[in-house]
Amino acid sequence: MSLTVSEILAQSSNVGSVMIGLELGAEGFDRWVRRFGFGSPTGVNLPGEASGIVPKPAEYSGSSLGNLPIGQGLAVTPMQMAAGYSAIANGGVLHPPHLVAGERRPPKRILSEVTARQVSTMLEGVLGPGGTAPEASVPGYELAGKTGTAQKADELGGYSETKYFASFIGFAPARNPRLLVAVMVDEPQGSIYGAEVAAPAFEKIVSFALPYLRIPPD
Repeated sequence: MSLTVSEILAQSSNVGSVMIGLELGAEGFDRWVRRFGFGSPTGVNLPGEASGIVPKPAEYSGSSLGNLPIGQGLAVTPMQMAAGYSAIANGGVLHPPHLVAGERRPPKRILSEVTARQVSTMLEGVLGPGGTAPEASVPGYELAGKTGTAQKADELGGYSETKYFASFIGFAPARNPRLLVAVMVDEPQGSIYGAEVAAPAFEKIVSFALPYLRIPPD
């Protein structure tokens, strides 16, 4: 079975993600992960921000490119994830996050505008037929986003078989983004999947926030 990159994103294909990681290679994968800011504090105006954990290529094992592309073997923060998605929404320009009254730092381009628009369009497919979150919708608006379901690391250095972290990060309107929302659920009970646990919360938040902020549809 062959999948396009768009279908890999829409269906959250682990096999497809690993194949992309293998195509990039260790150095290429590391370069892009760090370009999005993972492994370093975002600089948001809050004390005690964590850097996350991103191994260097010299620390990779023979199986690293079989697990890093699906989110295992590294750790990132919700703020880093939100900042990374904001770069896609902003046409490839990463704006460092800040509090409303915080100091603004200069943005930097990390993707071409063409690539950012292509990825944004692919993320619309996550909420469309065949995607992992087709039920998440707001009448009149096109949405873009991505589900996430991750095993939590345990104290022995492996991954728990019972504890998970579910997420959904998305933005709207998809073609002219004005609002980005990141929903993270730590150790969900019952269902563990981001599509079932986090996406409904995302839908409710943006359903309220878009008209409240007077953000027009696409």
